[in-house]
Amino acid sequence: MANMPQINLESLTGCSLFRDMEPGEIAILSAIFNERTMTEGTTVFLENMAGESLYLVKQGTVQISKMIAEGEEKTLVILGPEDVFGEMAVLESAPRSATARVAEDAQLLGIKRADFDALCENHPKLGLKLMRNIIRIFSQRIRENNDEYRKMILLASEKNT
Repeated sequence: MANMPQINLESLTGCSLFRDMEPGEIAILSAIFNERTMTEGTTVFLENMAGESLYLVKQGTVQISKMIAEGEEKTLVILGPEDVFGEMAVLESAPRSATARVAEDAQLLGIKRADFDALCENHPKLGLKLMRNIIRIFSQRIRENNDEYRKMILLASEKNT
């Protein structure tokens, strides 16, 4: 794991990423997070680029969008404090599925895949807890998207009748 100064996570302990974690476990995690301050309009990552970090919004907002046509983006969601994005990057090395841009000046906390892997090696129980929480976040997103997809299908079928 990188030898970086510890990030204070006390104000974020209610975040779903830290669900069921003890203060000592959060202290261990604080050593692997890195902090980035980014200004409005800055791109965090682009759709289809290689993913290497998970991000947690400490302050500000981040817009997640998807390309729907050449040069045209559709906003999927605006994320705020305690929201997590880019979570699949620490679990797999697939390209990013969407673009993330800072919508309002933000402080982001990130975990790189290499640091996540080292955490799992050195603290397997904590790594498992963190992985479960990442999967819960991802699973919740899938459920929410399924609800949106269902609404879209119903709306389309109403228009066709």
